[in-house]
Amino acid sequence: MDASGDAATEDWGPFGRPLFEDPSARALSRVGVLDVGSNSVRMVVFDGAARSPAYFFNEKVMAGLGAGLAETGRLNPEGRIRALSAIKRFQLLAEGMRIAPLTAVATAAVREAEDGPAFREELQRETGLRLWVIDGEEEARLSAQGVLLGWPGAYGLVCDIGGSSMELAELRDGRVGKRISTKLGPQRLKTIKGGKKGLKNHIAVEVAALAETMGSQKDRLFLVGGSWRALARIDMDRRGYPLTVLHEYRMSRKSVLATIDYIQDSKIEDLRLRCGLSESRMALVPLASLVLKELIRQLKPYDIAISSYGIREGMLYEQMPQRLRDRDPLIEACRFAEAKDARMPGFGRRLYDFVLPLFSGRKAAPHRLVKAACLLHDVSWRAHPDYRHEVCFDEATRANLGGMTHSERVFLGVALLHRYKNSRVNSRFDPLFKLIDDDFLKQAEILGKAMRFGAMLTASKDEKMGSFKYFPKKQRLEVRLAPGTRGLFGEVAEARLNSLGSALGATDIVVIGR
Repeated sequence: MDASGDAATEDWGPFGRPLFEDPSARALSRVGVLDVGSNSVRMVVFDGAARSPAYFFNEKVMAGLGAGLAETGRLNPEGRIRALSAIKRFQLLAEGMRIAPLTAVATAAVREAEDGPAFREELQRETGLRLWVIDGEEEARLSAQGVLLGWPGAYGLVCDIGGSSMELAELRDGRVGKRISTKLGPQRLKTIKGGKKGLKNHIAVEVAALAETMGSQKDRLFLVGGSWRALARIDMDRRGYPLTVLHEYRMSRKSVLATIDYIQDSKIEDLRLRCGLSESRMALVPLASLVLKELIRQLKPYDIAISSYGIREGMLYEQMPQRLRDRDPLIEACRFAEAKDARMPGFGRRLYDFVLPLFSGRKAAPHRLVKAACLLHDVSWRAHPDYRHEVCFDEATRANLGGMTHSERVFLGVALLHRYKNSRVNSRFDPLFKLIDDDFLKQAEILGKAMRFGAMLTASKDEKMGSFKYFPKKQRLEVRLAPGTRGLFGEVAEARLNSLGSALGATDIVVIGR
């Protein structure tokens, strides 16, 4: 049976047709970006579903171009050598991947150094690569667009910290508003005189000026940049947080302030080794943490979230047509995964239609998560049968996906776990289950067991496999089988249906048309 349908006419209602099948989206399927920053030089190659791209290649070198810039006004000589060597390698890799030339941008260090133009000329002469230097406000805009790649419709303030500068950009209604660039990068803060007191006073004055320019900010603070990610890693370690995925990691003001005090009171080397951070990165974290402490004190954001997406993802977002930007990155990624890896691409839609009536109540799981699970229900079939449930959970919770909170990752993981395994008792994932409340956990189990039952009916030739009706007050579950499905309802399918009924709390299970 071919369940794929006609992609041009397929209708998912509010979800729409997957745009990665559109020629304009396919043109974005592999894009190489080079980011020459004050601390690092990084090459990223995006691949896959354009709205939620996979990281085909991602490598960085901590070149330290901006080290000493505040004192000398020039790029770090050793950093220049390391950066040039890294870029030569990246250019060769890009040629091998057939994506050359790279889209290359440079930020604060090259922008401000007196020998920045000479470095650009040397780079172009030796590699043929043109390096675009962007100003601070453009850097802020691109970083904010990177956040929008992962959070469509995001609102709040984006704060991108590099080595030599820090940028702020306002997000409202999914669009970038006011932007400003500052000199609060930790490399530059090393040169502030007056000891710790002088440093704190300097940061307070600078942040006060930012607050006056940007206005009242009471929404979410999105943190972009390596120093912030390192701080979040330390926060996870301090809290014993079980899901070490940085993207969309949420922190309260209280938690961040406690972690900042923890950093100031800890031995930096011990902290670095425990959290797996590089020496060059860890050296900047204490200074960056003082900036964040003042931002929180003066701006008082509602909460703080880490974005692994920044300027590089913003450059990809820049190339997208608006209709692609408006899509749900989670659903696009799941559609791409189904098309690439499922045994029967297209069946996810029928499965979604089949199980959806079970999720119509006020406390029901969001339909987008139900759809994501249905699209992914069969993409891990190549895994060993004894470990498919674990592979599914790991993929859902640790995949590099946007558009999902950590609790939603765990929900999706639990649903897919139950797609392949009836029970999760004594699971090694127990600590992660505690990241969602009992009601959400139960909804995930119900979804998983509904998919587990529905997977028994994949060979049906009917457009619709049948339909569910659940009556909570009567504790009654009805399933009506389509004509082409009835012969597929055997004893294993019946056992799976009974397990689903048990998860729902149904004492009366009725099969119509068996």
